[in-house]
Amino acid sequence: MYTSPAYQGYATRDQTATLFGQTMGLVALTAAVFALGAYAGRHLSEGAAIVAWIGAFVVLMIMNFAARKSAALATVLLVVFGILLGVAAAPTLFWYGSTDPQILWQSGGATALFIAVFGAIGYTTRRDLSVILRFAFFALIALLIFGIVLIFIHIPHGSLIYAILGLVIFAALTMGDFQRLRRSKDVTSAPLMAASIFLDALNVFLFFLRIFGGGRD
Repeated sequence: MYTSPAYQGYATRDQTATLFGQTMGLVALTAAVFALGAYAGRHLSEGAAIVAWIGAFVVLMIMNFAARKSAALATVLLVVFGILLGVAAAPTLFWYGSTDPQILWQSGGATALFIAVFGAIGYTTRRDLSVILRFAFFALIALLIFGIVLIFIHIPHGSLIYAILGLVIFAALTMGDFQRLRRSKDVTSAPLMAASIFLDALNVFLFFLRIFGGGRD
């Protein structure tokens, strides 16, 4: 059966729009269950939060395998992932909420703007961002090492420097994720893409908390 190039173009655009809609819908769902997890875990100890972080990481690893077999299972795991992340972040969010709630609103607004701007750039640009993403990956590893150093060594304005560097790195990662979202035609990849984009937003949010909180975390 012959299919015209024009029809194929429309089909491709439809697939892209469908994947974008499903992915962003799953991002919103993850944000909702994250909020529920954060509320449920607001009185938990730091130790419980660490366990939740580890659990979220394990669930994310399982998602990578589950997505190849069942999109429905991957979606369920995404919900569990979001809840665990909410529980893990609960002590930090509760501390800010009980000391200066305005910081949470400022960070949330800044995060929404950040993701919207760099997401739009990544989604619309024709430039291949793979090289930038490669540098961003290694920069993220260096940032993690710098974060560990800050635990043991006091560096003036170290927390602020850490947050600003983190925002630069996640600007690149956010653009890369949205470019990957535009280029992909596999609708079953929506849960994994949603998890990646939500992690971008969560990290950006935590970096803004450091900045607006004056490095108090």
